[in-house]
Amino acid sequence: MEIINNWKIVFILCLTLGLAPYFPEPHILGKIKWILGGASGMGPMDWFDVLLHGFPFVLLLRLLVIKVLKK
Repeated sequence: MEIINNWKIVFILCLTLGLAPYFPEPHILGKIKWILGGASGMGPMDWFDVLLHGFPFVLLLRLLVIKVLKK
């Protein structure tokens, strides 16, 4: 469980898996725009893609919440 509590690893995951591919825009941003636009035409693979690329950011958010609550 140390891996998911390691800031460096989570940050690297966000920069690599979370944002890849980078061009023409980060993949997760395109998926979020699609969802905010109504998610019409999204299939199961697209939802899995959101989960895969979004998970590193969930881990980062979790670490931030833990850090804030410890103070």
